[in-house]
Amino acid sequence: QTIPAVILDLAPPPTGKLSLFNLYVALSRSSGRETIRLLRDFDEKALTSPHLPKLTAEDDRLSRMNETTFSWWQTLKDAGINSH
Repeated sequence: QTIPAVILDLAPPPTGKLSLFNLYVALSRSSGRETIRLLRDFDEKALTSPHLPKLTAEDDRLSRMNETTFSWWQTLKDAGINSH
């Protein structure tokens, strides 16, 4: 869901740490960089830290599922089978 204006607090959460995934979700809600305001300065290391291994593994799994599903539908299309 897009939000017209976003105010971001990029401070680490009370528990855990700020991840690239958290940043992406927060930033992707805005309608553009002109509508984003930062509440305070933040540690730039948060933007260069590596992705969490579990998130990377999940992204890889979803990519494989996407490829498998696309191939399956292409096979049906090539065989002239209509899904409707």
